[in-house]
Amino acid sequence: MSTIAADRPRLLRRALRLEYLTVGWNVVEGIVAIAAALAAGSVALLGFGIDSFVESASGSILIWRLIAERHADDDARIEQVERRAQKLVSASLGLLAVYIAWDSIASLVAGDRPEPSIVGLALAVCSLAVMWWLARAKRRVGAALGSRAMTADAFQTDACFWLSLFLLVGIGANAALGWWWADPLAALGMTAFIVKEALEAWRGGDDD
Repeated sequence: MSTIAADRPRLLRRALRLEYLTVGWNVVEGIVAIAAALAAGSVALLGFGIDSFVESASGSILIWRLIAERHADDDARIEQVERRAQKLVSASLGLLAVYIAWDSIASLVAGDRPEPSIVGLALAVCSLAVMWWLARAKRRVGAALGSRAMTADAFQTDACFWLSLFLLVGIGANAALGWWWADPLAALGMTAFIVKEALEAWRGGDDD
């Protein structure tokens, strides 16, 4: 127990570095994705870009939570911040799912045809690699810290990984085969996974 307590400051520093990286990466990713989405008229890219900013917000919430622990005087205060952070992470996932579902259905009904996006394809490939690494790193640190909020944030990074895969399939099919409907359909497919992760993150704080 004393070894874990002694190692906790190092784990907190590691967790903070991961969250700073998350916020920085996703701000850049979101700007690039939304710019490419507007240029191509891609719902999947737009949803992906918005998710990047939600991920940035999630990372900011976790930075707040981790800094609060470093300055908290008692365990009760840490637990209070932990639960609040976890609920906020979960709520951000739920809001994202609602927006993507609405925009995807509207685009399918309207028959909006996005242009192929090379920038979007490259961004999806890069994001797959970065999110895969980040999610696993966060999960390891979250488990070591016993932080449900950090674990919930790892779920959100997992969601970003799967969004990257959906994005790659959707805009790839549009670019290679001319299947315009693959773009909004891929975006719609993202929502089921995001809702599942939001529910798991929300329930995680009620296990105690």
